[in-house]
Amino acid sequence: MNIIPADSSAIGKQIYALIKDLFPICRSITGNGVRQTLKIVGKHIPLSVYEVPTGTQVFDWTVPKEWNIRDAWVKDSRGRKVIDFQKSNLHVVNYSIPFKGKMPLAELEPHLFSLPEHPDWVPYRTTYYKETWGFCLSHNQLRSLEEGDYEVCIDSTLADGSLTFGEYVIPGELKDEILISTHVCHPSLANDNLSGVCTAAFLAKHLADQKLRFSYRFLFIPGTIGAITWLHRNFDEVGRIKHGLVLTGVGDPGGITYKKSRRGDAAIDRAVVHVLRNSADNYSVEDFSPYGYDERQYCSPGFNLPVGRFSRTPYGKYPEYHTSGDNLDFVRVGSLSESVTVLINILGILEGDRTYTNLAPHCEPQLGKRGLYDQIGPNQLAMLWVLNLSDGHHSLLDIAERSKIDFESIREAATVLLKFQLLE
Repeated sequence: MNIIPADSSAIGKQIYALIKDLFPICRSITGNGVRQTLKIVGKHIPLSVYEVPTGTQVFDWTVPKEWNIRDAWVKDSRGRKVIDFQKSNLHVVNYSIPFKGKMPLAELEPHLFSLPEHPDWVPYRTTYYKETWGFCLSHNQLRSLEEGDYEVCIDSTLADGSLTFGEYVIPGELKDEILISTHVCHPSLANDNLSGVCTAAFLAKHLADQKLRFSYRFLFIPGTIGAITWLHRNFDEVGRIKHGLVLTGVGDPGGITYKKSRRGDAAIDRAVVHVLRNSADNYSVEDFSPYGYDERQYCSPGFNLPVGRFSRTPYGKYPEYHTSGDNLDFVRVGSLSESVTVLINILGILEGDRTYTNLAPHCEPQLGKRGLYDQIGPNQLAMLWVLNLSDGHHSLLDIAERSKIDFESIREAATVLLKFQLLE
């Protein structure tokens, strides 16, 4: 089986259009913003949506209270809104408790956050596990605030509710699964992580009508607590996951970055590196570390799943990260298209990888009498490598790595040799 190539340019445009649709929504680790996001994603793929009640124990964590917000603002002494949630949902510290009051600037300032190094951008801040409140604003806005009294309103709720996540499973020939996981908890940040959410949706849509060897599980979950909750709920089934990727930040103009799984030499790690070496001009590969996105949950020692992280510029290494600079102008259709192409090529290797046995292992079989020299042409070397290493122990990916020949050429050579009954 082999995954059908995609019109990645067309898919890139569709991904960007969905990013644009989802960008205004105020998301968090719980709440109606996540539900609204999953409802829109569900128009493209048939998501199953799950609700996990507040207070549910998930390993060492507890599902938190649900947060929702309707409005928030700060008015100066003349009644002008100097900070307005309706203009940008980044203006409120995510998970701020409800608050109303009047206070002088000196009392308000400890609740205000800005970026002096980028004075025109609004930062993204959260207070998930500490009940407090705050506002984010550009540093230029902060410097323009005059002495005097300010009226503050945060019209939010923090109460028992549930954590919401979405899941889409595409059945394959095997029950063994490939996991694609992406976080849906960030508000108006286009690259981190609407690019991951929307790329996962259209990657799933592309795979849905194909004949697949592996089953595919797509997770749309809140970061950290979502992965922990899903792993707790599916403790007995995680052994089905044979390969996995966490998708995040796949739309920025930087090169592709892959972070290996905790295992370091899992098939997913090798497949990604092989594709990047053969198709990407600008890429980097990082070793695993227990810091980052949800790969650290899937790769925790009790699970040690073969899950790596696929991104472009890593988090924290571009100035727009977690700021209003991560907007619709920051993500590029071309970057989204390239990310989709590389992802499909990676999955193509996992789908097409096989281990064969040479049926004529004593010296080279005579290829000329079978017409294979003329048939193979420039792939003759690939055929010889397949014959030599097909001993029942080396997979096609092993052969591609050893020979330094691209996987698709190795797979095509194996297909020809199977046709002539030289492999089984």
